[in-house]
Amino acid sequence: MAVRVQDKDFDLGAEVAAFCRGRADMGAIVTFTGVVRDVGGGLKHMLIEHYPAMTQAAIEKIEAEAVQRWSLGDSLIIHRFGALEPGDRIMMVATAAPHRADAFQAAEFLMDYLKSRAPFWKKEVTDTGESWVSAKDEDEDALNRW
Repeated sequence: MAVRVQDKDFDLGAEVAAFCRGRADMGAIVTFTGVVRDVGGGLKHMLIEHYPAMTQAAIEKIEAEAVQRWSLGDSLIIHRFGALEPGDRIMMVATAAPHRADAFQAAEFLMDYLKSRAPFWKKEVTDTGESWVSAKDEDEDALNRW
């Protein structure tokens, strides 16, 4: 189990290969990678801020909950902070479980949490100015189903 909150990019292929290595005891490995998207055009970068100790503890707590609820054999969460440009990797979730349903559900639960409740603050910097990203009702609805 690992949670990494970092400013540097990560090598998706290397992370997945390392996560999968030696997992003959698991029947399913699920990975998801989120990228910064430019929805309306003109996004220069997204600035992601956080309080390190609070963020790490909050994500570790939700990871532990996922491990308990879905009997995961392993999990990995990577989330970046700093100034990220459109197309940059922003986060990765990987789960390993004996059965695929547990791996998929745990990964989706973790992604929903990261999207709506993880203590990150996001500001979009565009050609015309800056604005903080507000919580979306659909993100809260996704998390509430768990």
